[in-house]
Amino acid sequence: MSRDKPALVFSHGQESGPWGSKIRAMAEIGRHAGLPVESIDYQGIADPLQRVEKLLDYARDLSQPPLLVGSSMGGFVALAAAARIPVRGLFLLAPALYLPGYEEHLPEPAPDCPTTIVHGWRDAVVPCTGSIRWADKTRARLLLVDGEHRLTAQLDFIERQLSALIDELLAS
Repeated sequence: MSRDKPALVFSHGQESGPWGSKIRAMAEIGRHAGLPVESIDYQGIADPLQRVEKLLDYARDLSQPPLLVGSSMGGFVALAAAARIPVRGLFLLAPALYLPGYEEHLPEPAPDCPTTIVHGWRDAVVPCTGSIRWADKTRARLLLVDGEHRLTAQLDFIERQLSALIDELLAS
């Protein structure tokens, strides 16, 4: 892979916004590594497939494949986009995978890039079973933590994992 630095592109969840506390913290990790950082604003777009199209429109202007980060519905959006464009890596937080009616939009085969999933064992919004199923199918790196859907108590851990993924991508 190229030694050029990929853009770090965030996709937020259904009920959050583009610059919530988790995204701001992770953006600092990216900026510290010298990556350009963007967070797509999906507010007012309820349909996950319309969100995927918005991410694809943004990615078309990038000079190289991005590192996509998605939380909850944003995790589905990032993964579905990776079915249609090359990506350097995927970092997914409590991704909303295997939703009824959207399962066919997951990549087949899985994107050929490093993928890390962090999901809380006690997630009552998006059960971790979808992440376990995807990781079992694709051999993605799956990190199950003692946490709920928002994973706010795990922010330090998440930052370390994102930093490790960025280091891995920049070294390759």
